[in-house]
Amino acid sequence: MEGNLRTWGITQRSKKLSKPAGRTGTVKVFIADGSQMSCQLIAAAVRRGRFRTRVVGYATDAAGIREGLEDRDADVAVIGARLENEDLAGFQVTREIRASHSKPSVIIILDSNKPAMVVEAFRAGASGIFSRDQSSDLLCKCIHAVHKGQVWASSKELHYLIEALGPATLARTITVRGTALLTKREEGVVHLVAEGMTNRDISHELKLSEHTVRNYLFRIFNKVGTSNRLELALYAIDRREGLEQQNTVTAMDESQTSTNQVVSSRRA
Repeated sequence: MEGNLRTWGITQRSKKLSKPAGRTGTVKVFIADGSQMSCQLIAAAVRRGRFRTRVVGYATDAAGIREGLEDRDADVAVIGARLENEDLAGFQVTREIRASHSKPSVIIILDSNKPAMVVEAFRAGASGIFSRDQSSDLLCKCIHAVHKGQVWASSKELHYLIEALGPATLARTITVRGTALLTKREEGVVHLVAEGMTNRDISHELKLSEHTVRNYLFRIFNKVGTSNRLELALYAIDRREGLEQQNTVTAMDESQTSTNQVVSSRRA
C-alpha cells in the first residue's frame, strides 16, 4: 500500500485530487485528517455516497489545510480533531478558518464524543460534528445538511451543549491545603496544550527547550491525574468552562445584590 501511495505522489501537504465533470448541486468537499490513508478512506466513502459530492483535495496537517483551502473553492471542510498525531489540532485550524471568514463550513470528526469535546468543537466554529463510528452514508448526509446551513449533531450531543449553558462543577484547581495545584508556568503549558500546540510549538512560545516542556508535562500529568495530552486538554476545557460559568454566576449575584441595595436605600 505504501508503494501505491508513493506512486500517486502523496505528501504531507495538500494534494489536488482528480476532478470529475461538475454536476449541478454538487457539494465540493475538502478533507483533512491525521494520516494519508484516513483521508483516502474518507474520500472513497464520500464518493460512494448517493449524494452529489466531489472531493477537491485533502491534507494531513494544519499548513496543508491552509494551503488547500486557498487553492480550492471548497464548500465544506471535513477536518479530524487529531491531525498528524497532534491532539486537538483540528480545533485550532477550525478557529482560524472561522476567524478568516472564508467560505467553507466545517465538520469536525471526533474520536470521542465526550461532552467537553463536543462543546469545544462547536466553540471552535464547527457547523457539524461527526463520530468515526458512524456510517459513511450518514457522513454524506451530514455534509449536505451543513452545506444547506444546518447544524449537524445528535440529540445526545445537543444535550451536552444545553448542559454546558447551565451550572457546571468547577474542575479541581487547588490542593487539599488550599494552595494552587499548578504553578503559573504549568498553567501556561496547559493552556497551550488545550490550543492544540505541539511540544515544539510550546517550546518556541515559552522560550524553553523541548526537554523542559516534556518535564513540565510529566509533572502536570501527575498533579491533575491525567495520563496523556488529550486527557489534559479535556481537563483544561472542563476547567475553563467551569471558571467561565462561575464568573457569570458571580457577576449576576453581584448585580442582584447591588440592585437590592439601591432599592433598600430608596425605601429608607
